[in-house]
Amino acid sequence: MAVQITRLTLQGLHCAGCVRRVERALAEVADVVGARVNLATGMAEVDHVGPAAPLVKAVEGAGFGVLRDTYVLSVEGASCASCVNRIERALIAQPGVIEASMSLTTGEARVIVTPGGANAAELARALVRAGYPARPRDTATAPDPGIARTAEVRMLRRKAGLAAALALPVVVMEMGGHLVPGFREWLALPFGEQGLRVVSFLLTTAILAVPGRMFFSRGLPLLWKGVPDMNALVALGTGAAWGFSTLATFAPGLLPPGTAHVYFEAAAVIVALVLTGRMLETRAKTRTGAAIRHLLALQPATARVVTGNGVQERPIDSLVPGDVIDLRPGERVATDGEVIEGRGNVDESMLTGEPMPVDKVPGDPVTGGTVNGTAPLRFRATRVGRETALAQIVAMVEAAQGAKLPVQALVDRVTGVFVPVVLSVALLSVALWLILGPDPAMGLALVAGVSVLIVACPCAMGLATPTSVMVGSGRAAELGVLFRNGAALQSLAGVRTVAFDKTGTLTEGRPVLTEVILADGVDRALALRLAGALEARSEHPVAQAILAAAPADLPQAEAVETLPGLGMRGRVEGQEVRVGTARLMLREHIPPGPLEAASQQIAARGVTPVHVAADGRMLAVLGLSDPLKPSAAGAIAALHDMGLSTALITGDTEITARGVARALGIAHVTAGVLPGGKRDALAALRENGPVAFVGDGLNDAPALAEADTGIAIGTGTDIAIEAADVVLMSGDPMGVADAIALGRKTMGNIRQNLFWAFAYNVALIPVAAGILYPFEGPLLSPMLAAGAMAASSLFVLSNALRLRGFTPLRERKKP
Repeated sequence: MAVQITRLTLQGLHCAGCVRRVERALAEVADVVGARVNLATGMAEVDHVGPAAPLVKAVEGAGFGVLRDTYVLSVEGASCASCVNRIERALIAQPGVIEASMSLTTGEARVIVTPGGANAAELARALVRAGYPARPRDTATAPDPGIARTAEVRMLRRKAGLAAALALPVVVMEMGGHLVPGFREWLALPFGEQGLRVVSFLLTTAILAVPGRMFFSRGLPLLWKGVPDMNALVALGTGAAWGFSTLATFAPGLLPPGTAHVYFEAAAVIVALVLTGRMLETRAKTRTGAAIRHLLALQPATARVVTGNGVQERPIDSLVPGDVIDLRPGERVATDGEVIEGRGNVDESMLTGEPMPVDKVPGDPVTGGTVNGTAPLRFRATRVGRETALAQIVAMVEAAQGAKLPVQALVDRVTGVFVPVVLSVALLSVALWLILGPDPAMGLALVAGVSVLIVACPCAMGLATPTSVMVGSGRAAELGVLFRNGAALQSLAGVRTVAFDKTGTLTEGRPVLTEVILADGVDRALALRLAGALEARSEHPVAQAILAAAPADLPQAEAVETLPGLGMRGRVEGQEVRVGTARLMLREHIPPGPLEAASQQIAARGVTPVHVAADGRMLAVLGLSDPLKPSAAGAIAALHDMGLSTALITGDTEITARGVARALGIAHVTAGVLPGGKRDALAALRENGPVAFVGDGLNDAPALAEADTGIAIGTGTDIAIEAADVVLMSGDPMGVADAIALGRKTMGNIRQNLFWAFAYNVALIPVAAGILYPFEGPLLSPMLAAGAMAASSLFVLSNALRLRGFTPLRERKKP
C-alpha cells in the first residue's frame, strides 16, 4: 500500500513531554512509518499505510484528544448487509477517516473524519467509484427523509405492478397445464408449442429489461469488480434462468437430449416477488423513521417577529438571537428563547414526555417545538438553527439510529464473506447436480443453482440490528429518553446496578430553607447576608434556596471559588467566608463548636445541613429541606422488580443520605463523597456487574463518564448531559426504568432478528441446493426461494416495528 499522510488536530498538548508521549504512542502503531508532532500548532503529521482509526486510538490512549468532523452522506443502491460492509470499507480507506457507519434503514452513511482529511465531496466520490451513488447531506437543510422514502415506495410499486402484470400470462402458460388438464394443449392449438415459448420469451425479456433492469445495472458492475451484492445474486439467478430458457427455445439442439426445458416463469416471478418484497420492505422502513419525522414536524415554518414596523411573519431560517417573537395561544414555539412578556403555561410533553403543562413567567426559558397554552407570550430568541434544543435532539437521535452496536460486529464478519460463499455454493450445487443428478440433470442443476442465489440474499441480516436500533431509539425519543449513541442501548440492557445521585435526581432539586440555628451572639440577618453574597455567584439549587431567604441588599463577594462536593469560599466585606458541608469546615480548620450537635440533629431528620463561617468562626447551620420527587419511590421499586440493585451515591451527609435511602428502599449508600469519590464508589459496585449512574450536576460529570452507562437528568447542567450516554429530557426518575426496560426489549428484539435471519439462511440454502431431494424431499422452486427471501426481510422489519408499541412503566401502572 502507498504511504499516506494524515494530520491530526490534538487537544491537551502542553509541553515537550506531551509531544514525546504522542510521538511514542504513534510510533508503536504497526502501520506508521513516521510521526511528527508540532507543539505550537497542536498538529500531528503521521505517515502510515493503513486506516486512520488506529492513529486516533493511539493518541487517545496516551491521554490526549483528537478533533473530529462528522459528515452524513445519502447513499443509493445499498440493499443488503454485504452492501453495508462494502460501503464502510470504501469509506474507511479514505484519508483521515476514523469511523464509518452505514445504515441500511435510513440509506445514510455517517463518517467521522479528522480535520484536514477527506471532505464530504471526496467521500461521496469514493462511494460512486465503489458502485454506490452518493451525495453529501446538508443536515441544516435536509428534507424530510420520509419524502424520498415515500417516492421510492411509489417507484417500486409501479415496477412491481408492471412485473406482476407481465409475469401473470407467463405463469398461466407455463403452469396452467399442471393445474388444469389439457389447458397447455388448448393454448398450443392456435399458437403452437414454439409460439407459446416465444411469447413467454418476449414477456420475460420485457420484465428483465424494464422493471428488472435495476438488478442488472446495479449488480453486474459490482460483480465485474469482484464485490457482488444482493442485486448481483438476483441478476445472476434470473439471468441464468432466462439464458437457459432462451437457448432451449431457439437452439434446443445445443442442449443434451431431454434437457431443453424453459424456466421463463421462474425468472419472471422472481423479479416480481423481489420487487414486491422491496416495496413492502421500503414501506416498513418508512415507518421506522417516524420518530425523526415527528421531531422535525415540531418546528413551525414561520415565526411572528416583533419589529419597529409591527409584527412580521418570517421564515424560521431567518431568525437571529435577540429577535423578539410574538406567540399567540395554541401556537408552537418557533425557537429557543426567554419569556419577556406575559404569563401562561406551555405544553412541553412532545420533548420531555411529561403531560403537565409548565408555567412560564418573564425570565423563564421556552424551547422550540413546544406548544403555548391559552395566554399570549412574547419571548426573546436565544438560540436558533442548529443550536436549538430541538435541532440537537434530532441530531442526537439520528446519531443513535445510525450508530453500530457492538453486537453488529458478528454480522459484519459474516456478511463480509457471505455473498462470495453463496456464489461458491451455487456453483458447487450446479456441478454436483450435473455429475450426480438424475435426468434431466441440466434442468435440476439450473433450478438448484438459481434457488441458492435467490434464497441466500443477506437482506435480513443487514436489517436485523439497525431497524431495531432505529425503532427503539425513536420510541425512546418520543418518551423523552435520548440515547446519545446506539451502543448505549446495548450497554444499558446489560446493567446490573443503578446508582443515583440525590439532589436534583431523586429529590426535587429545589430545596427550601426551613431552619436557621445560630451560634451565640450571631445575628440571623448577618449570617444570611454573608452566605447569600457567596451563593449569589452559584447556580446550585442550594444556593437558590439560601438566596431566597437572604436580605435583598447583598454585598459584592470577591475571590469566590466553588469547591465541588464541598461548598464555596470567598471574601465578603473583608471577611473570609465559607459556606458548605461539615467536611469543608474540617478542611478549613474551623471548629464546629456547639453547632455540631445541631447539625447532626438536622441531618437525622433528612434535612441537609449547610454550615456558614466567617474568619475561622462558625456562625450558623442552615437546614435545607429537599422533598423527594413523587415518582422516585415508584422508580426504585420498578428497578427492583426488574431484578436490579440500586445504590445512592451523594456528597450529602451520611445521616441525611440514609434517611432518603430508607424512604425509597435503597439498601446501598455511599455518602459524603467528592466527585472523585463517586467515581471510586462506582468501581466498587462494578464487582457485581455493569453499573449505570444517574445524575444531574456538575459534580456528577466524572461519575457519569466513569459508569458503564451514564444517565443524565435533562433538567441538569450541560456538562452532566455531555458526559452521559443517555439523557432523560424530563426530571422523572421513572425514565430510568423506562430506558432500561426499552434497552432490554430492543436487545431482545435484535437477538430475535439475528436468530431468524441466520436460521433462515442456514436452513434454506441447503434445501435450495437440493440436499433433501435424494431423500424424496422437495427441490425448492426459485419462485418459492424469492418469496422466502422477501418474507425473511419483512419478518425482521415487522418484528422491529413491534417496539413502537412499548408502553412506559408509569402508564402501565395506571388502573
